[in-house]
Amino acid sequence: MNTLARKLEKRIKDKTARVGVIGLGYVGLPLVKAFLQAGFRVTGFDIDRKKIDMLMRGRSYIRHISAVELKRYLSRRMFSATDDFRGLKNVEAVIVCVPTPLDSHRNPDLSFVLDTARVVARHLRRGQLVVLESTTYPGTTEEEMLPILQAGGLKVGRDFFLAFSPEREDPGNKQFPTARIPKVVGGVTRDCLRTAKALYDQIVLRTVPVSSTRVAESSKLLENIFRAVNIALVNELKMIFDRMGIDVWEVIKASSTKPFGFMPFHPGPGLGGHCIPIDPFYLTWKAREVDFSTRLIELAGEINTLMPYYVVQKTADALSRTGKSVAGAKVLVLGIAYKKDIDDQRESPSLKIISILRKAGARVDYNDPYVPRSSGHREYPDLDLRSVPLTAGRLKKYDVVIIATDHSAYDCDWLVRNAALIVDTRHAVGKKHRRVVPA
Repeated sequence: MNTLARKLEKRIKDKTARVGVIGLGYVGLPLVKAFLQAGFRVTGFDIDRKKIDMLMRGRSYIRHISAVELKRYLSRRMFSATDDFRGLKNVEAVIVCVPTPLDSHRNPDLSFVLDTARVVARHLRRGQLVVLESTTYPGTTEEEMLPILQAGGLKVGRDFFLAFSPEREDPGNKQFPTARIPKVVGGVTRDCLRTAKALYDQIVLRTVPVSSTRVAESSKLLENIFRAVNIALVNELKMIFDRMGIDVWEVIKASSTKPFGFMPFHPGPGLGGHCIPIDPFYLTWKAREVDFSTRLIELAGEINTLMPYYVVQKTADALSRTGKSVAGAKVLVLGIAYKKDIDDQRESPSLKIISILRKAGARVDYNDPYVPRSSGHREYPDLDLRSVPLTAGRLKKYDVVIIATDHSAYDCDWLVRNAALIVDTRHAVGKKHRRVVPA
């Protein structure tokens, strides 16, 4: 272990190293919280001035991050947030948590990662550790990020240290907050791995060192591809069983009694969140370099992408049976977050359902207790809606109510009593009713 690595490891272990987190969203901000709770001083960096201003006033824009905690760390001068990236030279560890979306052709968009790497490179100094957490294809850390960081003359493993550790955040999961989720870590060199492992050892119960950054990058893709493929399978079974008059939820419940060889997955209106709908296509793109067609991954993507259209078709069929059409129908979508009891709208299937319905001429409102306003989406630039109050009187005015997200706050018995027609995409009602259509 070289002298710089030894010094950095010591500073990490005695918690005199300052940590910088770039990207203060649903991954970066929980990571900031974990380091603060472990006793580190942390600087958060983001290009969004609104986020910076809110954080410096002790306000949180993510539901499961407490504003009270932020204020406490601000008052103790352990935390600061800024959009001035010159402050990177004052931290020992730089953790990159920026978005890795797909472009309009479903190709990886690494612009955020590469732009961030260039910013880090301008302020990189000897003895620093840089860790990429953004999900990406195998080879990104060493093939794309490393050349940018070394362009100034510093050498990885000797002058600075570079690693990849995939984020595993599950927003709203109280059982597994950041500190309780094992952390996979891969380094470019042995000293890179050792310093990165030392850093994460301070905030998580278990670190899992692997042989390379490529293995670490691939592990995150495997996790999410596994889920995407199995969700696609159960979504396809839902559509098949629906035609056969079989309740897919009862089938899943019965199959779940097998104590081995089966893991239950549940159907829904489509995939949401920043990981499962996007990450598989990073491997699909990279696989072309080795002349391999990822047919199963792409087929799973097609099925999951189809689900919002399936929900709309089921809604249209249900309306038709009442003598109405989608055009001109008054529709209420319950839940615009991508899963229950969180405020995250990224890639939410509700957004697609609303978009399809509006294009078909429906008048669409939504209610979500955690999302008062929905706007600013890249794929839906014209979407600007506010959550409407959920009252018995208002509910009766809608031709159909779509349960798209099964928030705990929704009283399904009350909904059944007051709604004229319900399309239930989450099995939230949980029982058969003449005005409830499973979708």
